[in-house]
Amino acid sequence: MKRYIDLIQQTFEFPTREFGVDARNNLQFNNVPLMDVIKKYGTPLRLSYLPKIGEHIEHSKVLFKNAMKKYNYKGSYTYCYCTKSSHFKFIIETALKHNIHLETSSAFDMPLVKTLFDEGKISKETFIICNGHKRPNYLEYISGMLNDGFVNCIPVLDNLGEIDYYINNVTAENVNIGIRIATDEEPTFSFYTSRLGVRYKDVDDLYNDKIKPNPHFKLKMLHFFINSGIKDTAYYWSELTRFMFKYCELKKLCPELDSIDIGGGMPIQTSIVYNFDYQAMVDEIIENVQWICHKNNVPVPNIFTEFGSYTVGESGAILYKIIDQKQQNDRELWYMIDGSFITQLPDSWGIGQKYIMLPINNWDAPYTKVNLGGLTCDSADYYNTESHSEDLYMPMLDDNNPDEEQYIGFFHTGAYQESLGGYGGIQHCLIPAPKHVLIDLDENGNLTTELFAKEQGAESMMKILGYRSERKKAEPLIVQDENINFQKEK
Repeated sequence: MKRYIDLIQQTFEFPTREFGVDARNNLQFNNVPLMDVIKKYGTPLRLSYLPKIGEHIEHSKVLFKNAMKKYNYKGSYTYCYCTKSSHFKFIIETALKHNIHLETSSAFDMPLVKTLFDEGKISKETFIICNGHKRPNYLEYISGMLNDGFVNCIPVLDNLGEIDYYINNVTAENVNIGIRIATDEEPTFSFYTSRLGVRYKDVDDLYNDKIKPNPHFKLKMLHFFINSGIKDTAYYWSELTRFMFKYCELKKLCPELDSIDIGGGMPIQTSIVYNFDYQAMVDEIIENVQWICHKNNVPVPNIFTEFGSYTVGESGAILYKIIDQKQQNDRELWYMIDGSFITQLPDSWGIGQKYIMLPINNWDAPYTKVNLGGLTCDSADYYNTESHSEDLYMPMLDDNNPDEEQYIGFFHTGAYQESLGGYGGIQHCLIPAPKHVLIDLDENGNLTTELFAKEQGAESMMKILGYRSERKKAEPLIVQDENINFQKEK
């Protein structure tokens, strides 16, 4: 019977730039010997390979530089990191080493930004693109930063009433404003227009009535984003074209307008077989933007992007041990893992996100088709061929060797999974958050590891659930109405 490595090599071009197998028949990820990491820390184990972050940032900069040179594009390119993809300090600090800027989406991003400024990681010239529907706390933070001299903090208006808060509370002499355009959704969506942003028909009135009359405010940016991300589809190009014609129309009314933000959505690799042509896609974006601007006789805009998953996604991995195999019928063999897909890889079951999945060891063993099952009692806690990009095969386990160990890894899991799964919180069936290890390179290029977080323990869960804290005595509810008082008289 053929070995697992034979199956992979006859199916894919293997080894790849990221993945290879060493002399011990163990998988390496970006030259990291994963079995050595497992022996040191155990499983389940979440990894963050930090050098990958800088690699993707620099790659994006090269893509846009090449495209702008090719078409003699006169605008500039600014790379922003979308913090909601992963808020961890080690992620953002690693990204900031590569001269990038930030995009925020809620009030709770702002203390992170303030801390980075206090520690000298960013300056008041750093672009802070403030997106999202803004509640009072968020508006207050943004106004405070503007008044404190953060000259490149740009609130991107998400609705018609947001501007009123800045008019009444911002005292800075010069305030740059953006407007998010509400795009049409894909035909397969259950609604037609995005809930985010301002309708096309309202943009001109918003500018003329609220922004133009105020000498301290300047409309500098239009923001564009569609949920499907950057793809070479008729839908993407039609929406981008519509957006650019609106930019040109508004530019003639507003000379200060000079930038577009095309959002995030640069795809990451979800299969070993991957042929997305990044350079060709960026070339076509630049060519289309320039062609529409020339057609309308307006200067080309500066371009901002907010790549989140692309920045951090491929830096992440999560490793599991196979703790049991169960033959449930003639055709369905289950390998049970020492973790949970629902709690630790929520996108895999929540939105059907696909990941690269490979065994860590035993690449010289025969293989078999399997289903992977998680630890929770939920029937949705599984990962199988339908969930995966290809048929799901794994090295066969020897029933006669109970000491045999098999480990597997899910790769490119670095974006969103920790926050969606409730990092360190309460999760389904009280499955604990796994250990989290950071892998980096020192000044000599040697691999280093650091335990960022231990596996979550029972005591932390007990505190969250109220079993380890003294609850305050319940107080009576007083309804402020002259005719109603539910408080009992003493």
